[in-house]
Amino acid sequence: MRKIMIAGNWKMNKTIAESIELVKGIKESGKVQVLVAPVFTALSAVCEARGDRKICVAAQNMHYEESGAFTGEISPLMVKDTGAKHVILGHSERRHIFKEDDALIKEKVLSAIAHGLKVILCIGEQLEEREAEKTNEVLDVQLTEGLKGITPDQMEDVIIAYEPVWAIGTGKVATPEQAQEAHAFCRRKIAELFGEDVAEKVRILYGGSLKPDNADGLLSQKDIDGGLIGGASLKADSFNAIIDAAERL
Repeated sequence: MRKIMIAGNWKMNKTIAESIELVKGIKESGKVQVLVAPVFTALSAVCEARGDRKICVAAQNMHYEESGAFTGEISPLMVKDTGAKHVILGHSERRHIFKEDDALIKEKVLSAIAHGLKVILCIGEQLEEREAEKTNEVLDVQLTEGLKGITPDQMEDVIIAYEPVWAIGTGKVATPEQAQEAHAFCRRKIAELFGEDVAEKVRILYGGSLKPDNADGLLSQKDIDGGLIGGASLKADSFNAIIDAAERL
């Protein structure tokens, strides 16, 4: 059985004090793996504020080098130094706003794994790609290129997050059937790349406007192993409601 993960990506929100308050309000779960990804400035404080509760902490991005002349960047060593053990890579906003391509994302994935960090690799199609029926083509390329050089054993440290870009912050949500179809394709592709055993173990999260009112339908799908939540993770009540929905499965 793949353990469900409910992950909150806080994006560019919350001061240090606000981040501490939020993580203190998030429930611990014995059945569901809970993760939060605060801004870089709050990583250490959130790691400390969670105490001994089983809440994982992730950085929202990182550079692939350990150090150097990369103004404004943060290295894998710096992520680890905060106490965080996960990192989100390839988020749609990194791809489409900051123009990160698959080759750069691959370098980050390889570096994170080499430094003992667990990776949440984000993939997903834009609206025009879905309307052109190119969803599977996009996912195929992003998985193949983003995971190039990773071994089957290293896939134990990789979580995939499928985020249809057209359903992020737009009010649109993929139906449970649409989401399941994309997740099933991703699992088949991972099986092609790394074998059936690996594919059955890899968790694939849904990352397109998952909220308390649609969580039950999405999380009950066969190949959906949790969620990467944006807006609904910024308030403890709504985030906890999604954790509750996952616990009911």
